[in-house]
Amino acid sequence: MSEAGRMEADPRSRIDPPPLGRGTRIAYGSGAIANGVKNVAFTAYLMFFYNQVIGAPAAIVSGAIALTLIVDAVFDPALGRWSDSIRTRWGRRHPFIYASALPTALCFALVWFPPAGLSDMRMGLWIFVTAMLTRIAISAFEIASQAMAAELTDRYAERTRLFALRYWFLYLGQYGFSAFSLAVFFAATPAFPRGQLNPDSYTGFALLGSALILAAMLACGLGTHRRIPYLRQAEVRTTRRGAGVHLGEMLTAVRNRAFLAIFGFGVLKFTAIGLYSAVALYFHTYLFDLNARQLAVLVLDALLAATVAAPLAPIMSNRLGKRGSSMIFAIVGVSLSLAPVILTYLGLFLPAGDPWLVPLLFAFGAVSGAAIAISLINTSSMLADVVEDHAVRTGRHEAGLFFAASSFMQQCSTALGIALSGVLLSVAGVPSRGAGVAVPDAAIRHLIEFYVPTSALLWLAGCLILLAYPITRRSHEENVGLLRARDRGAEIPAE
Repeated sequence: MSEAGRMEADPRSRIDPPPLGRGTRIAYGSGAIANGVKNVAFTAYLMFFYNQVIGAPAAIVSGAIALTLIVDAVFDPALGRWSDSIRTRWGRRHPFIYASALPTALCFALVWFPPAGLSDMRMGLWIFVTAMLTRIAISAFEIASQAMAAELTDRYAERTRLFALRYWFLYLGQYGFSAFSLAVFFAATPAFPRGQLNPDSYTGFALLGSALILAAMLACGLGTHRRIPYLRQAEVRTTRRGAGVHLGEMLTAVRNRAFLAIFGFGVLKFTAIGLYSAVALYFHTYLFDLNARQLAVLVLDALLAATVAAPLAPIMSNRLGKRGSSMIFAIVGVSLSLAPVILTYLGLFLPAGDPWLVPLLFAFGAVSGAAIAISLINTSSMLADVVEDHAVRTGRHEAGLFFAASSFMQQCSTALGIALSGVLLSVAGVPSRGAGVAVPDAAIRHLIEFYVPTSALLWLAGCLILLAYPITRRSHEENVGLLRARDRGAEIPAE
């Protein structure tokens, strides 16, 4: 019998697996580069590309993007349930990681090459179909790989360190790719002083993004393949379960109090993040009058933020608890991120063209980004802790379902934020630039008036909801102890 077969036959041998090696941790974290590339491309550039470069109306573009998120979100629970239930010689996570790599890369590339001569509505349909396929394909990878984190380790602090590494690679993919693209692909030309408005720039952007996605997904799968024998396998079912049983078990899982607190926080948080991602390039381009090279410098502040946040997140988790650190740093981060826009609106910030403008924006971005990253890292680690809390109550280890539900929430909320950005852009009077229409200063001021209070309210309300999260370090360790005793054969009643 193979090593994987022996481990699957004796689940107790997984109670004390060998420590995670550095190479395995790095391989696991590097998979997040794929989602980082997709995230920054779809949130920061997709709306701008089709609205300001191609010239499609903002309402149609934002509506098409929002619909892709909603359709993807519908698929997420089924993908998570499937990942929890499948039994193969490669376990229940790796088949999804390998199968999704090539489709994601190909569909991502197609998004940026719309056929010429499409009407506005057909352009919206092209955005919807290509972006939807990309999102569904990468969701299969993300759900499986994030669920695997809860199985790689059950240790409270080590789990936070693992998610910190994953978020560092997420930021590397997201902002490293963006910075490189701004500096190389979107460099200024005589015809396009603002290179992000040059249609030809998006060819290299699309092809490099596609290649990075493929490489990162394969690296994650291959680099963690040797851990398959130590991952929890799907339980053997002696009877077939109908749709009603599946639905009932899913509803039981998502009614978990700890999960609901994270879910509520996430809905408002990712709505705010989706809104920010869609309007940030408008502020940088039209409020601060930055060119592509200046934008590339600013994008690097997120890499600095992630580098600072990765080691700080576990420290803050130990000192303040995961819930406390998530709330505190979310409030600090969003306050600092809004400050330059508010101060510019009030005439109290450095004017466009000032030589100290970019360094000051960089400082604000690095500090606010680090704070928000600490909050995101600890919230993800909190979600992994929900898996054991649910398993103690029900006897079922359903990490895939929880991370799928989280992905569902994230997709729908980001869709809401992007759709909201389309509304705010339209109401503020920001025109499409396809016909060369200038964007008036008054429109950007109106956009600030709508954006700032909306973003602040979303973050604050989300933090209040997170107060209901009940799991502490002590209760998590008690849950882990109970589950290990159950794996060794002790009878532990499920609630």
